[in-house]
Amino acid sequence: MVNHKLFWSIIVSLVVLDQLTKWLVVTYQPALKILPFFALVTVHNTGAGFGLFQGWNIAFILLSVIVLGFLGWYYPKLKEGKVLVSVALVFAGATGNLIDRLFRGAVVDFLDFFVAGYHWPAFNVADSAIVIGVVLLLIVTWKK
Repeated sequence: MVNHKLFWSIIVSLVVLDQLTKWLVVTYQPALKILPFFALVTVHNTGAGFGLFQGWNIAFILLSVIVLGFLGWYYPKLKEGKVLVSVALVFAGATGNLIDRLFRGAVVDFLDFFVAGYHWPAFNVADSAIVIGVVLLLIVTWKK
């Protein structure tokens, strides 16, 4: 049986955290080096991960709606456990980035990790939730 409270509390918590952090970044426009390998920045990304496919915002809106529709259809079939959590993480991340695309015209990224002048592409809470959810899902399904 699906634990609806767990599923929706993960989603709501992460979407609120994602949107709050993005609001803070957009409002205060930080360019702040926190650690020798980490800074807060403000990047508006109309593409996908790693800055690929810039300007494809409409296509990513449609893709997000399709993914969310599929996950919404798939979610009632889940049992409790890691698969439920992983789907909730992906759902939350896709929702957070979709909100940005619809209301800001681009996804706001702000976490910047770097080493010796080489920067990993900036990302956000929603991106982190998607990656963790997909990795967790791969681990759980690979074990089976």
